[in-house]
Amino acid sequence: MAIDGILNCGHRRGERFHHRVVKMNFKELCPARLVVASNRSPYTFRQIGRSMKAERAIGGLVAAVEPALCFLGGIWIGWSGRPQHQPERMAVPPDDPKYELQFVALSNDEINRYYEGFANGALWPLCHYALDKCDFSREHWQVYAAVNQKFAAAILQELRPQDVVWIHDYHLALVPQFVRTGAPGVRIAYFWHIPFPSVDLFRALPWRRDVLRGLLNSDLIGFHTETYVRNFLDCAETILNVPVDRERGLVTLGNRAVKVRALPLGIDVAYCQQLASSPEMQAKAETIRRALKSEIVALGVERLDYTKGILERMWAVERLLEKYPDLRHRFSLLQIAAPSRTKVSEYRRLKRLVDETIGRINGRFAQLDWAPITYFYKAIPRAELTAYYQAADMALVIPLRDGMNLVAKEYVASRTNDEGIIILSEFAGVAEEFEQEAILVNPFDIEQVAEAIKQAIDMEPSERRQRMHRLREKVKRHDLTWWLRRILREIASLSESRVVVESNVMRHRAP
Repeated sequence: MAIDGILNCGHRRGERFHHRVVKMNFKELCPARLVVASNRSPYTFRQIGRSMKAERAIGGLVAAVEPALCFLGGIWIGWSGRPQHQPERMAVPPDDPKYELQFVALSNDEINRYYEGFANGALWPLCHYALDKCDFSREHWQVYAAVNQKFAAAILQELRPQDVVWIHDYHLALVPQFVRTGAPGVRIAYFWHIPFPSVDLFRALPWRRDVLRGLLNSDLIGFHTETYVRNFLDCAETILNVPVDRERGLVTLGNRAVKVRALPLGIDVAYCQQLASSPEMQAKAETIRRALKSEIVALGVERLDYTKGILERMWAVERLLEKYPDLRHRFSLLQIAAPSRTKVSEYRRLKRLVDETIGRINGRFAQLDWAPITYFYKAIPRAELTAYYQAADMALVIPLRDGMNLVAKEYVASRTNDEGIIILSEFAGVAEEFEQEAILVNPFDIEQVAEAIKQAIDMEPSERRQRMHRLREKVKRHDLTWWLRRILREIASLSESRVVVESNVMRHRAP
């Protein structure tokens, strides 16, 4: 039976538009049950008095994967986000259960070494081309491998015949191999959500062969861009010396052919447009514009992370105001930076530098009734961000490196009047899709970024509207439903010879 309708999948009550419109027949695309694994569970836990309250996490991964689980059924395995915390298995959403959660408990030491140490202290900077920030600790690597084994054991415990395992992101790169060892016939899909670096950079990782072999025990590996696919194929061919078919996107490991695909993640455009059309958001956007007291408003939104180009954005604004004094009092930047990894010294140092830089620039150029930079160091709810997207004449999306960057797509989807323009880093994954319509810049070239802002300001309104209209058509065409349809078709097409035999599964269930 076809499923066609509106799914309210676990969003918090009272959030007026927090629903996801999904019009596709999931069961025809992929009739299998899903076993999803990611570092973090899609539900987080907050201490309230003596009890814990489960809340649905807000993020691109949850928004992308949860609709498929809600319709196909299955289980999501992840860490609760709290040390030594393993909640009981639970069905979610609580008011209308569609799938189950199972939790992997992590100790403080495992969090420090697996998560902070190796995943975010080695793989994250390596994949974002920040080799100087990499900490290649053998102890961290060993704990990373042990935690990946723990996740694999949890997956094997849950497997049923004909299940498909869908693993997400760099935290769990070894899990496919550990699962394959326990259940040789299982179908495994893997999605790598961050950039995959060039072979010259990746070979700096002491455990490069282990990570590649871990990933290549999947049947399907997805990346956001063709560039990341090429980089991965180069690494497999150069480092492992295995056969690579670039035309068909296949890597042969032993007697298995692994599909490697570019599957750029889309957003829920209908949700963004509904938010943008609400009188509440439009009124809030007007309030923001009045408060900033600027004719031209630029917007930056991201986590506070050294990969996001926040300092470079500030320096570009400073250069713009130096070079074009007539823009003082006319132009301002609204910078929103959500706190991130606040216990890590590198991130604390970055926050201090951002605070100091903004203070210095505002101190230099501000007037009684105007400041060049307005800065919010806090997370703003997704729905509320729509008002900021609508208030801004341009989005400055200039990460030093980024796997995709959904902020760029959300900004476009929120511009229902075809106004606005994006200044975009050529090193963001989304640049492969937006290269003709956005103003592309090298974020390391501060002069170029400043000139790009001036170009956007001086651009004829008709050209801005044409560019934005084309971007909106792209984002609508390649939305979240399109991504789910593509990836589920790829998963469904995996060889039936990979299907788990029941006796093989049962051997790995706990007595």
